[in-house]
Amino acid sequence: MKLYFSRNPNPRLAVAVARYLDATIEFEFAAPLEPGQSERYLPLNPNLLLPILERPGRSLWETDAIACYLSRHTGSNFWRTDDDEPEMIRWMSWAKDNFVKACDAVHWERGTKPRYGIGTCEEEQVENGLKQFHRAATLLEAELADRMWLVGDTISFADFRMATFLPFNDAAKLPISDYPAIQRWSDRLNDIEAWRDPFAGLDAPPMPPLPV
Repeated sequence: MKLYFSRNPNPRLAVAVARYLDATIEFEFAAPLEPGQSERYLPLNPNLLLPILERPGRSLWETDAIACYLSRHTGSNFWRTDDDEPEMIRWMSWAKDNFVKACDAVHWERGTKPRYGIGTCEEEQVENGLKQFHRAATLLEAELADRMWLVGDTISFADFRMATFLPFNDAAKLPISDYPAIQRWSDRLNDIEAWRDPFAGLDAPPMPPLPV
């Protein structure tokens, strides 16, 4: 199997999952939207987006689907298949419409746009994103106040999904430290090598630097 990836948030998440699970897999840095590349990747993903898992039979795209497949393929309960599965999916769903969505909105303005030269940071959008972030973080803080992980007593994909944008907080500058339980949870994730540096040893060109 081969995982096509970039350093952007969702591909990074897929690489982190694969390395955390110690999946037997090849990794290849890819840029399907670059000129002359679409013909190669269209049969693998008609959206031309990463990550893509090339496997026997039909390729698989979308990060959550890849995480589910790799967890099952390695025999791990990282993607819950027991009675905790509904709770894991609840947190994944909530994250995408709340915490992750807010982090993404702020990172888009402060990180992605200046990094790739696709527009100036719009402070009104940043403020809107920060308001949503504080609403979501308040709820998440309460949930994490008396537990280490989101689902049960061990880490699950819900934790990785919820934290999708935290490795990019050097650009987004979200006030994570205002929420001690979230900060402790983020620190626990950073203790995991596969999360902290999923690209270690891989051929993965760095992202364009942020303008000074």
